[in-house]
Amino acid sequence: MAKLGAKKVYLAASGDLRLPANQTCWAEQAKMEEALKKAVGKMGYQIVRAHPYKPDEKHGFISSQKEGIEIFSKLDPDAPIIVAEAVWEYSHHIYPGLMTHRGPILNIANWSGTWSGLVGMLNINACLTKAGRKFSTLWSVDFTDDWFLTRLKKWLETGKEIKHDTSHLHPFDPASVKSTERTIGEKLASDLVKQKVIMGIFDEGCMGMYNAIVPDELLFPLGIYKERLNQSALYYETMITPDAEAEKVYKWLVAKGLKFHFGKDEKNDLTKNQVLLQCKMYIAAARIADRFGADLFGIQYQQGLKDILPASDLVEGILNNTDRPPVKAADGHIIKEGKPYLHFNEVDECAALDALLDNRVLSRLGYPCETTLHDVRWGDVDKSGSTDEFVWIFQISGAAPPAHFKGGWKGAQSWRQAPMYFPSGGGTLGGVCKEGEILWSRTYVEKGKLGIDIGRGRALDLPQAEVERRLSECTPTWPIVNAILYGVNRNQFMGHHRANHIQVSYPGTAAQADRALAVKASMAHALGFKVNIVGNNR
Repeated sequence: MAKLGAKKVYLAASGDLRLPANQTCWAEQAKMEEALKKAVGKMGYQIVRAHPYKPDEKHGFISSQKEGIEIFSKLDPDAPIIVAEAVWEYSHHIYPGLMTHRGPILNIANWSGTWSGLVGMLNINACLTKAGRKFSTLWSVDFTDDWFLTRLKKWLETGKEIKHDTSHLHPFDPASVKSTERTIGEKLASDLVKQKVIMGIFDEGCMGMYNAIVPDELLFPLGIYKERLNQSALYYETMITPDAEAEKVYKWLVAKGLKFHFGKDEKNDLTKNQVLLQCKMYIAAARIADRFGADLFGIQYQQGLKDILPASDLVEGILNNTDRPPVKAADGHIIKEGKPYLHFNEVDECAALDALLDNRVLSRLGYPCETTLHDVRWGDVDKSGSTDEFVWIFQISGAAPPAHFKGGWKGAQSWRQAPMYFPSGGGTLGGVCKEGEILWSRTYVEKGKLGIDIGRGRALDLPQAEVERRLSECTPTWPIVNAILYGVNRNQFMGHHRANHIQVSYPGTAAQADRALAVKASMAHALGFKVNIVGNNR
């Protein structure tokens, strides 16, 4: 195998499994790569693309695990490699090659909300973290800023891992919280271990998110056990659900104020037929999970079901809301009556642990218990000038409950999911998340153990024009949180965060959110998590 040569560095780009997504997003990736090529060139180095543009497919992404393994088998294993991401990607396309690559690895994303490059890069980072593989990571708006260039130059010259500031991380000390809150958290932990919980899994490993699979042996000491379910069962149960039951759910949603944006073209528009199938899926999912005694569950959806059913996103958001259409089990009881039925999007089992802890803590304290994961999508200064702080944008295609929206159900809207991702259609559950104090967290696996970062922040009510600008930069049909995180800046957060997802809940007042954080940290610590308090309370 030929050596790459001095002052040369490979560039690889992982992409989606779905051809339409790779084709649609390629222009943004090509733009990023050109800017990165210039930055590297000015430092006297040359980028060598590890895999060519594919004219027949009209993109240059690695689009399968098989392709990724074949590509890496032909590379100089000791050469430096940059993984450049301007898009959402499937990490398993590339991490088999990265696992045995001996040269230094640098994961880079463009600071943009357009096609979720930051989300893709964070997932690769998280997968490599779980696997114990060393890597470096950087990000930039246009690859010309000093912060980026100085670190890139050092990596090119030395190959040494780029270290980021972690002064915002504070190992949790149980003695730092009030004894009453510590006692509540410890009691919640002992109850969980004693009473046990079933986590329903409709097929693991969504979109190659190796980081989102928690090994069973790490769950057993927590009293959590997986019930592995097959999505074919969900399809079957959906199809045998009576039309009349789906119509009842649909009418309930309309009566609550959910606005559907319907069209006539099944291929590109949202139609009532698609929504009625989603209503059937909502009923079917609740019944299957209840039948197996699952306390919470996740639907993989993206592959397999995408070709035969509308998207599960509307279903997920409804499930996570306290106020939702009633679903009867076979024996006539209402399933989880008056409670959310916890659903973790994309079968992210780390997010499932976040959601479970949130639900137990918030319910025990008597606070609103709706919770959801979001993508760490992007962030920007507030162009309206209403705040001088950096404001994050968190978004997720599904799972966000209307209780988090301004106006609740009346502030919720449903548009068709993007055809390039969801050929069978289906509606989103979109809305602008309300102003208020938030509790955020992320569970992850590192060095074979469970860790959790917990922090505080505030969701902002920005001027409408600024909200619309931000939505136009991301995915306008998805729910959006505009948030500041207390005591942690952009680069600190990005340099450490161990996932593409973040968990968010609204406990109430600042004092209530502080108390929820103390109880949640105490509970996680008692369960054996390595707990970091991120930033501060204000």
